[in-house]
Amino acid sequence: MIRRLSRVLPDLTPLRTLRDFRLLWFEGLVMGFGSSIALVAMPLQIKELTGSPFAVGLTGAVELVPLVVFGLYGGALADHVDRRRIIVLTESGLGVLACGLLVNSLLPHPALWPLYVTAALVSVLSGLQQPALSSLIARIVPHDQLTASAALNFASGQVSGILGPALAGIIVAWGGTSLAYGVALAALCVAVPLCLRLSPSPPARENGRPSFASLVEGARHAFGKPVLIGTYAMDIVAMFFAYPVTLFPFLANDLHAPWAVGMLFAAVPLGAMLVTVTSGWVSKVRRHGRLVALGAAGWGLAVALSGLTDRIWLVFACFVLAGALDMISGLARHTIWDQTVPDELRGRLAGIEVLSYSCGPQLGQLRAGTTASLIGTRASIWSGGVLCVAAVGALALALPRLLSYHADTDEDALHRKAQKEAPAGATGAEPRDAVGGMERQEAAGPL
Repeated sequence: MIRRLSRVLPDLTPLRTLRDFRLLWFEGLVMGFGSSIALVAMPLQIKELTGSPFAVGLTGAVELVPLVVFGLYGGALADHVDRRRIIVLTESGLGVLACGLLVNSLLPHPALWPLYVTAALVSVLSGLQQPALSSLIARIVPHDQLTASAALNFASGQVSGILGPALAGIIVAWGGTSLAYGVALAALCVAVPLCLRLSPSPPARENGRPSFASLVEGARHAFGKPVLIGTYAMDIVAMFFAYPVTLFPFLANDLHAPWAVGMLFAAVPLGAMLVTVTSGWVSKVRRHGRLVALGAAGWGLAVALSGLTDRIWLVFACFVLAGALDMISGLARHTIWDQTVPDELRGRLAGIEVLSYSCGPQLGQLRAGTTASLIGTRASIWSGGVLCVAAVGALALALPRLLSYHADTDEDALHRKAQKEAPAGATGAEPRDAVGGMERQEAAGPL
């Protein structure tokens, strides 16, 4: 019985053996909790100020351009400067923005424009931070633990993603958006000191200053790999057509269940968490490309079903299922990325990855809000889900290399594995001393 459970339960090896991974994991848990509360508070405040689904969906458009520009630049930056420094500075900047939201919400008549300005600036900082964070994790985690570390990181986000929205509804109802922003600010005050304890992580080699040429080098590598292109495209179309999260306040009203807004926000993370707590089997999967496609198509189907029922509990169940299927696709995507991208390009490729998993939701918010203003909330949801399934099917036919990806035979995966296992000082090897020493990481002992 214990052996069977060990095959299903998540692999905790990265948490037990890697000090920096532990710090990043706990930082992500705290940060995710605060961000989840703010994620619910902002659309609720915009809804209260405007009453317009288009105004809520417009946040996606406001966030898109900064995310594209600074996501790419952040990727180049992560390959040229200390990645820890980027993470600390961006976390501190997010704390300043949370303080601004708090001040605005305390005014007798809160203004609408600071919410959009803050949304744009959050995208700037997220675009700069995420490539550094992703490339740092890929560096400090051994090759054979990459899937386990991805599952644990997702689990951290899901715990905060479930508790945050569930409590956000109560917090906003009891103390208003001011209290919600105050809690988010407090979470950031805890997260920043954890980042400061990380080991330095200078670039793998001296690459000079970030430049357009370095961005082109990373883009050329990404667009020359059909498997990578497939993972980006699958995620973008799935989120563009079937990301109705911004409509949850309006969906709850349509279903005569305004009390269920927080529950709807928590449904997708709950489904994702059900996968991560039983993710032991994922480490044994070798054909990750097939999981990417099946998970993305399943997400669209579940979202479509949620728009076709008028019972709140069935809607909740559909979004739980959608979250589970999206997590399966997400684990497979991140495993492919970490298994195949060389360290000297990891920051720049991480910037492109940020665009693939962030631009889709931003565009999806705009699509959902615009469509809902024309044909209604529920029609916007189910039609988007149907279009998602169709788009994923078309991509699967157009990108056979993604479906045939195998972790044990793919040329790039084998090269990356050899790079991580090469001794320090060898050509292309990673500077273990620069990240605190892999040997010292593994000697950190259990939690």
